[in-house]
Amino acid sequence: MLLEQYLTTRAYTQTLCQPLQIEDYIPQAVEYTSPPKWSLAHVTWFFETFILQQYAEGYQAFDADFNFLFNSYYQTVGERCIRFRRGLITRPTVAQIYAYRKHVDEHMQKILTQPLCDDIRDLIMLGINHEQQHQELLLTDLKYTFSLNSTHPVYAPDFNLLSDRNTVQGWVSIGEGIYDIGHNSDAFCYDNELGQHKVFVHDFQICKALVTNADYIDFMNDEGYANFNYWLDDGWHWMKENNVQSPLYWEKTDGEWFHYTLAGLKPVVPDAMLAHVSYYEAHAFARWKNMRLPTEFEWEVASGQLDWGKRWEWTSSAYQPYPGFNIHAGAIGEYNGKFMVNQMVLRGASVATSKGHSRHTYRNFFHPHLQWQFSGIRLVK
Repeated sequence: MLLEQYLTTRAYTQTLCQPLQIEDYIPQAVEYTSPPKWSLAHVTWFFETFILQQYAEGYQAFDADFNFLFNSYYQTVGERCIRFRRGLITRPTVAQIYAYRKHVDEHMQKILTQPLCDDIRDLIMLGINHEQQHQELLLTDLKYTFSLNSTHPVYAPDFNLLSDRNTVQGWVSIGEGIYDIGHNSDAFCYDNELGQHKVFVHDFQICKALVTNADYIDFMNDEGYANFNYWLDDGWHWMKENNVQSPLYWEKTDGEWFHYTLAGLKPVVPDAMLAHVSYYEAHAFARWKNMRLPTEFEWEVASGQLDWGKRWEWTSSAYQPYPGFNIHAGAIGEYNGKFMVNQMVLRGASVATSKGHSRHTYRNFFHPHLQWQFSGIRLVK
């Protein structure tokens, strides 16, 4: 079972790269995105560093330089390439990275056909989920890079990913009470989901439908980007300094809104779910509607009655540890805990999230100004 999960995950990453030309593997558009070639190598480095080099007897690293080139942020493991220079790593070649993946996969299959202790199984599951995270990032990072090309390149004709519409309307009412929050089963989860605890929530109503493009166009037409009363101060300064006047990838031509998709430039469909907005924009829109964003606890309590999974949904909750959270010793402890500052929690999943990589306790997190994920808005009143 674990071997099958491993092989399926590794194969899907390479499937996502099949539409790419060799030139597409290299560029890094901005610091917070990574080139496809780097991502292919980084997820492989994870298995090599934390499993093969620790547990495979006599294993020799594929290339001694790869620990420097493809370590992301693990201080415990050593020095690494400066993040914004990942697009300058023209060597090793793409062909060498695929050879690296093949090398690591061959050795991982040997490990996976042997009896495994719980510690190794847990590390392999973490590695599989880590690669699934990067599958989504591969798509969102590639989309950002392609969007800067004025010819609007097509990744794949059937890969719009922005056409989903709401299938339900109305509101879910949740009564005041004490509810359990957090992961509580033997299934995989990240450490930031652990520590099930009780929270008190007041009565609230949460919308069954996500905000649509038409809803957001109404906000823009009502000078939503010009009225400081809707905006957090940080958000107002971010919006002004970066001249943000619409969701990411939107452009207006002859009075009509278009947006860049992985299927090329397409008209904005009014009743499709909104995507690619920052927390700042989500907060401002909610203020304009005289409503608010849900807390992550409200979202989790209501999640069983919601149709979710098409957009990452901004919450009003800062990314903080749950009661009793402990950072693991060593490099694996750097996975989540050290990022618990200056970030906001998103819940759910998106159309780009890999199959099997979502659950109602999942806590995604990003800085509040970032728009490049498939992030949307659900309102509370």
